[in-house]
Amino acid sequence: MFPCARRWRILTALAVIGGVVLAAGPAWAHVEIDPGSEPRSSAVVFAFRTPNEEQGAATVRLDVQFPTDHPFLNVLVEDKPGWAFTTQTGPLPKPVTTDDGTFTTAVTEVSWVTTGGGIPPGAFDRFNVFATTPSGGSKVTFKAIQTYSNGDVVRWIETPVKGAPKPEHPAPVLTLTKAPPAGG
Repeated sequence: MFPCARRWRILTALAVIGGVVLAAGPAWAHVEIDPGSEPRSSAVVFAFRTPNEEQGAATVRLDVQFPTDHPFLNVLVEDKPGWAFTTQTGPLPKPVTTDDGTFTTAVTEVSWVTTGGGIPPGAFDRFNVFATTPSGGSKVTFKAIQTYSNGDVVRWIETPVKGAPKPEHPAPVLTLTKAPPAGG
């Protein structure tokens, strides 16, 4: 009888742990930037890693707003099978001068819309961009809006507030590190 009771306790413990993991799963999943940090003033490739948290719907659209206070210059979007993208540009608050010239406009938004099935439930995908990172600042916040095939929309736009609980729908953040040495 003892082995049966022991098995019961183990199964109960596994069920509780499984329930906690499943309940916490959506809290782990949100649109993130990968990698999470890049050097300032550098040409880099990074991705918006997008999970699907809906049980019965596919992710069919992702809109990402790029900041203009710390603009990303020379933004290129990787062509992705099963998705079409568009970019929007807008004026910068003040011109930015680099070795490539003076920029008065920059990309303000990139949108990806599925041309196929989208991201199915329980899966994720990566949306890559190539860009020159800003020369100033330590963290750059993007706002992302995820649309599902059932019409649900999740706005990943909340910024953390010091001393407050973590936001339910945090905006993706890229940490900017020291620029590489000139010529290196």
